[in-house]
Amino acid sequence: MQMQVIPNSIMDPKIGNQKITKSPGQNKSEEYLAKLCDKTFLSLWSYPNLYRAKGKELSDLLIVFGNHILIFSDKTCEYPTTDNPELNWTRWFRRAVAKSAKQLWRAEQWIKQRPERIFLDKECSQAFPFDIDTTKARIHLILVARGVAGACKEFFGSGSGSLMIRNDVKGIDAHSAPFVIGDIDPTKTFVHVLDDTTLDIVMSVLNTVSDFTSYLGKKEILLRSGKNIFATGEEDLLPYYMTKMKGEEHDFDFPKDSDGIGILEGEWDRFCENPQRKAQLEEDKISYFWDALIEQFNTHALNGTQYMVSAGGLKDSEKVMRFFASESRFKRRLLSKAILGLIEKTPENICGRRFSVPLDEVGPYYVFVTFPRKKEYSEKEYRAFRGEYLKACCMVLRSVYPKAYDIIGFATEAGKSLKGRSEDAMYFDGRHWNDEMHKEAKELQEKLGILVEPTYYKVHDTEFPDVPDRQVPKVGRNEKCPCGSGIKYKKCHGINL
Repeated sequence: MQMQVIPNSIMDPKIGNQKITKSPGQNKSEEYLAKLCDKTFLSLWSYPNLYRAKGKELSDLLIVFGNHILIFSDKTCEYPTTDNPELNWTRWFRRAVAKSAKQLWRAEQWIKQRPERIFLDKECSQAFPFDIDTTKARIHLILVARGVAGACKEFFGSGSGSLMIRNDVKGIDAHSAPFVIGDIDPTKTFVHVLDDTTLDIVMSVLNTVSDFTSYLGKKEILLRSGKNIFATGEEDLLPYYMTKMKGEEHDFDFPKDSDGIGILEGEWDRFCENPQRKAQLEEDKISYFWDALIEQFNTHALNGTQYMVSAGGLKDSEKVMRFFASESRFKRRLLSKAILGLIEKTPENICGRRFSVPLDEVGPYYVFVTFPRKKEYSEKEYRAFRGEYLKACCMVLRSVYPKAYDIIGFATEAGKSLKGRSEDAMYFDGRHWNDEMHKEAKELQEKLGILVEPTYYKVHDTEFPDVPDRQVPKVGRNEKCPCGSGIKYKKCHGINL
């Protein structure tokens, strides 16, 4: 593995990283949350059990991903079993929700005031590895409250066991109705409450940092919009976000002239059974190649075992990988197809290239390279040649597309085999550009034949693939109709064909 940020940085095989040691979680519940967040947000950005001073915990889990800061509190509380349902709820809510919310707000305040005083261990010997710019931060507070599902099912006699959502319930003292969650404190940062049921559902559906944070932001706007919202559970609210779009983004699209919206039980089940949802899950399988690729780099970055890294060390590695990890699940599907298609179609003795250009000319530009390995070159020589070639491709792309400010490069061996591969990743900052670099790029373009007469094609794909309502079987017109009517196909379902 090698990663670099260019220009204005150097590659040095002697530069290493300090190994990052993270807590696995202090109990089974926290261990589970840590594993879940590693899977959703990926390991380079997920940090359990952080401290602000010796022995003083800051948060159960923290995600710092560019301008997004996600603070998690994880609380498991046994639900009381007295004969008074309202008293049982009040006691559980106070311990599992209200107390945890206050801890989240305190952690938020500390991070805003003392971002340099965050540590990975209780002895405060290992500082948090990345800089936190709180002036641009978008902070999300997530409270995981466990121990309620069984009591909730018993109280209502059925259901998933998830807490109901009612945004007209505002403030801690207003949460008197059993198993109802609203806005815990409208004067402070919104707290998203996930329970035994909805934690797994939300984080399995929104399993990239961009998909997850986008949902939290849109949900917060909805619940603080002044429109009364009632939902039988977070899982029943989620499909209304997943299946609606505003522009290029998912969003809640309820009628503007409505005073309130009621979402009843069963929306989640109907969403899961929809053929298009099933088709989406099938199509998304290839996208996890992108996740695995990021995690290969992340593992070496955290362990300090990268083959080569630019002068910024772990911080440079994080910057490169953050672009990879910023992509949504749908975009990861498209990018995975691009890389794997290039590997599949390029013979091992030929250099393959593929460029991904955003339609809006704003998002990141990608350069994918498969580079042939020659026996006469040592590993060091081969990786150096490949790295320089990848950089040349990035420079040529910048000269051809003046708005290519963020260019992400990826290179691996040519040939179909996916075993024994090495990978290089590179970030090229196109904002640092001058006439001399433009001249060099044009010379490289002519010398290496990069983007001289490129072949353009648009990739057409849909997040939820269309599924035919019915498949008409191949059957002779004089044969019996397969519907079971007993009459000939031409006089039954084939009458209009």
